[in-house]
Amino acid sequence: MTDKTPTVVLVHGAFAENSSWTGVIAELQSRGIPAVALSNELHGPAYDAGRIAAQVREIDGPVVLVGHSYGGAVITNTANLADNVTALVYVAAFVPDEGESLQDLLGSFPANDFGSGLVPHQLPTGDGGEETFLSIDLAKFQHLFAADVADADLLGRTQRPIAAAAFEEKSGPASWKRLPVYQLVATGDEAIHPEGQRTMAARAKATTIEVDGSHAVAVSQPKAVAAFIATAVEGGAN
Repeated sequence: MTDKTPTVVLVHGAFAENSSWTGVIAELQSRGIPAVALSNELHGPAYDAGRIAAQVREIDGPVVLVGHSYGGAVITNTANLADNVTALVYVAAFVPDEGESLQDLLGSFPANDFGSGLVPHQLPTGDGGEETFLSIDLAKFQHLFAADVADADLLGRTQRPIAAAAFEEKSGPASWKRLPVYQLVATGDEAIHPEGQRTMAARAKATTIEVDGSHAVAVSQPKAVAAFIATAVEGGAN
């Protein structure tokens, strides 16, 4: 395809922010792989994908998109808007089909306690109205999101809330049906049930690995996550 090393574009999910990818970026750079983490607005898959895609199109050369958690829904839609995307990597992430919402997927997974830890916030919109956003209760953040992270309290205090409506929005065409797909399953995930991750990976016919980590596996296991992303980069450069 090309002799240019693909750029890795990392997209965080709900209740996280760009710094959650710091360790992964350092590991990728040590391998000579360019990487950048883009801010995810957490408003809904279509809106967020449009903003991410605009930045992906500015990158000269192929791009491997990596999404964590809700970021998986975003990269699924982003790849439909940027023709330089060569592969998709899902890290403890949602992999929605066309017409599916995150709520649809969660309803098909084994039940867990994640919903009980969400706290609603009524935040103003630009037109004078209000919109509901969700964050994770700080008292429950480590257990539900980052059980294996020593500074989980800091992660909780820097989390970004997500629009509640993002969980109900239907996803667009499933770009994973036409692109190489890679899925990392976090076996200790208390947010997206590991069985749900395995089901989505099988449906997408993804190259899959399992890593012993929490939902915040990119923070707790950056070497393993980066090594897996590197396999997608190597595939995209051939």
